[in-house]
Amino acid sequence: MSDSTPTPPANLGAMTDADAIGTVGSVDCGDMLRMWVKFRDEGGKKVIDRATFQTFGCETAIAVASLATELIRGKTPEEALAMDGAALSAPLGPLPPMKIHCAQLVESALRQALGAPPVVKAEAPTPAQAPTLVDSFAAPADAGKKVKVVLKTNSKPD
Repeated sequence: MSDSTPTPPANLGAMTDADAIGTVGSVDCGDMLRMWVKFRDEGGKKVIDRATFQTFGCETAIAVASLATELIRGKTPEEALAMDGAALSAPLGPLPPMKIHCAQLVESALRQALGAPPVVKAEAPTPAQAPTLVDSFAAPADAGKKVKVVLKTNSKPD
C-alpha cells in the first residue's frame, strides 16, 4: 500500500521573532502571501535559520511556499535571492501555466522579506489576433467595393 496521504504544509504560521517579513498579493487571482524569515550567524555569515508563511491562496501557492521555506534554510540572503519562482517550485515538477504565478508570488514575498527590489518582468508583446468569424460579419473589409457576377452561357450548337 502506497502512502498517498497528503502531508500538512511545513512551516505554516506566523513567526513572532522574525528578523524580516515580506507581504505580497496578486490582483489577478486574489492570493496574498506573507513570509517571515529568521537569520542566524554561521561562521561570520548571515544565513537563514528558518522561514514560515501564511497565505490566502490556492493549494499550489501553499505547496510552493511550504517547499520554499525548506529550500532557503541554511542559505545566505544572496543565495536565496538567486532562486527564482521556477527554482523554488522545481521539486514539485512542472507547474501548469495558469499556476506559475503562485511560484512568482512566493518569490516576490521572499524578495521583499530579504530587502531586494521586486523583479520586474517585461511583458511579452501580445501577438495580433486573427479576426474572428464575428469580426468578419461585423465590418466587411471591402464595404465600398462591389462584386460583378458574369454568367457564362453554354454556346454548344444543337
